[in-house]
Amino acid sequence: MPKAFPKEFREDVIRVYRDSDSSVAQVAKDFGISPSCLKRWLAVDDRNSASPSPAGQAANESDALREANKRIKLLEQENEVLRRAAAYLSQANLPKMRYPLVRELAADGIPVAVTCRVLNIARQPYYRWLATPVTDAELVAAYRANALFDAHRDDPEFGYRFLVDEARDAGEAMAERTAWKICSDLGWWSAFGKKRGKNGKKPGPPVHDDLCAVVDDKGRVRHQFSAQAPNELWVSDITEHWTGEGRLYVCAIKDVYSNRIVGYSIDSRMKSRLAVAALDHAVARRRAAGAGVAGCVLHTDRGSQFRSRKFVHALNRHDMVGSMGRVGAAGDNAAMESFFSLLQKNVLDRRVWATREELRIAIVRWIERTYHRRRRQAALGRLTPVEYELIMAPTAVQAA
Repeated sequence: MPKAFPKEFREDVIRVYRDSDSSVAQVAKDFGISPSCLKRWLAVDDRNSASPSPAGQAANESDALREANKRIKLLEQENEVLRRAAAYLSQANLPKMRYPLVRELAADGIPVAVTCRVLNIARQPYYRWLATPVTDAELVAAYRANALFDAHRDDPEFGYRFLVDEARDAGEAMAERTAWKICSDLGWWSAFGKKRGKNGKKPGPPVHDDLCAVVDDKGRVRHQFSAQAPNELWVSDITEHWTGEGRLYVCAIKDVYSNRIVGYSIDSRMKSRLAVAALDHAVARRRAAGAGVAGCVLHTDRGSQFRSRKFVHALNRHDMVGSMGRVGAAGDNAAMESFFSLLQKNVLDRRVWATREELRIAIVRWIERTYHRRRRQAALGRLTPVEYELIMAPTAVQAA
């Protein structure tokens, strides 16, 4: 009996339907499921999201209204703090640069506690600053920074050791370590500074052998990504993109046989659970039609997410085989890099994304509607990935 679709997949389908003006039949067709199945998912989601009426609601109505009014007032104050803080936060991220804003908002009636909580700063340092806005030490540091900046502007090729001498001649003596700290914090470097080296971290050892590598006649290592049947060879990788709320990470798994994205996971953090969720998603969607994935090879790079203990245990739990490429060799996972290049050009770089949820829906819609069912590929005989699996392997699993 076919197993249930993964929860993440159901939630993505519901999000796309709620966010678009398409009909139930159209969205169901885009994701390869039946309209009745989608209607059932929507009904269950409506029941879960509906809040039941509590007993004695009439007696507590006035209390709930007062709490709601307090909450609305607090939200209005927080929104005003964020609106007024935009200019301050764009200039510097130092707490003391925000203290004048706290003072201005307090004069307009917004409590100091609310402003400090929204801006994530402590109240006691603010009150100390309020008593003494500029300390003697800060004044001395400002004069030293001005002297170093003037010397750096006149001679950009000077490093901090030469800038110390110039500042001393200008009447602001300081230690070399102090000059280095000021220049480092403000980003004043010599035009002939040293090249930035590595971060000192060495890539971890591979936890799997490279099963896709072959050696040609000249002794060069090549990678061959080909499969004769579905669920024989999968490739996976992680990409990221910026939104107005921060980064969004996408881990996708592609079946080399049909170039179909059999599973993916989208999250705001790049942890091992991102890769594990994508793997579980792929396995669940393939097993939803009654097909197994035992013995399937999953090829990845040496990212820490794919080398984690949780991901290795997930591979073992699904009876799959891991494979890893070399360090810093993009060609070792070229089959996955090509898909991310398409995703970058067709979705990520098309516009500026304000929220993570907005970008997530766009990615899911492009994968399920365009890439899987509309974008024909020359490598597949001008067929889409879904058409290729239906025609070339009619008895294989057809993941919805």
